[in-house]
Amino acid sequence: MNVTTGKQVSKELKKPATTIPALQDGASDMAHIVLDFDSNRLASALFGQFDENLAYIEQKLGVDVRSKGNQLILRGEATATAQARMALDHLYSLLQKGHDLSKSDVDGALRMAATATPVRDDQLCLPTLETKTRLSAAQISTRKKTIFARTPTQDAYMRAMERSELVFGTGPAGTGKTYLAVAHAAMLLERGLVERIVLSRPAVEAGERLGFLPGDMKEKVDPYLRPLYDALYDMIPADKVERALAAGVIEIAPLAFMRGRTLAHAAVILDEAQNTTSMQMKMFLTRLGEGSRMIVTGDPSQIDLPTGQKSGLVEALEILGDVENIVTVRFSDKDVVRHPMVAAIVRAYEKRGAAKTLKHHKVSVTEGENTPSET
Repeated sequence: MNVTTGKQVSKELKKPATTIPALQDGASDMAHIVLDFDSNRLASALFGQFDENLAYIEQKLGVDVRSKGNQLILRGEATATAQARMALDHLYSLLQKGHDLSKSDVDGALRMAATATPVRDDQLCLPTLETKTRLSAAQISTRKKTIFARTPTQDAYMRAMERSELVFGTGPAGTGKTYLAVAHAAMLLERGLVERIVLSRPAVEAGERLGFLPGDMKEKVDPYLRPLYDALYDMIPADKVERALAAGVIEIAPLAFMRGRTLAHAAVILDEAQNTTSMQMKMFLTRLGEGSRMIVTGDPSQIDLPTGQKSGLVEALEILGDVENIVTVRFSDKDVVRHPMVAAIVRAYEKRGAAKTLKHHKVSVTEGENTPSET
């Protein structure tokens, strides 16, 4: 992909100012960039049907994006233009590797580009920001699928799972914390870095009264582990998943039945950890054995434990915050990668929760002030 920036545009394209407005004196915060793509086929896929991907970039960044053949002209505020260029460059590289683009890929590239800091290129002496670094999104690859980080927090999470033996991923639904954990475990198993995958999740209630449910152990907990299964089938062919389950290479381990075990050479995932008790969480964490990786996911704002009982996840985050080699990655509504409405719903509930907390605090303070002092 060839790139032309700043004042070079008018020389090389020989276009009138009505097509590409020239930079005005003093407009140092504006920039325009021309991108030339080598493949017409890939450029068409990059632009999207009826240029829908370009329209989405315009909407999100407020830049003007014009296409002509396999060429793009970007014009707008310097930082936003640099971000658009980085995102487009990243998306084109995905197409070159054989990946199909979706709207979520475009959105992810824009989120990642927004955190990159473009720097001024003094050699060109242009009143624009020139990006010297390309996006480097973390990825998880198996034979069936490759996943790229779509937000900076996802990027940090994926890199943390690569380097740390124990990782906590906390935050609202839709941020990918469980999906990425299972994908990482599948990758480790495929590469032979672990011998098995162990999936665990509090079932029914924190007390896990599985005996009241029909069927054998697998049938009892399957409904509660469905999100983990869905991620597995996304990363591993269905027939291999079934064989691995039958052979015990992928194991369903209800939290209540893990006491007394040591999990060596395994990728161990505890999902919905906010609904564990303090005792259950301590028991689970101490199962970590030689050559194993452990990932704990949960949403502290969705605790279903009885009133007054502290979440094992919340307590663990407090106790283990300073322990070396334990990494905690916290997601927020900004990391929601599902439908945009999901992020809005999460924010609305968080706002309501904060308002209730503030109201309760004010009531408590008022009651305290009105309580007559003892004499």
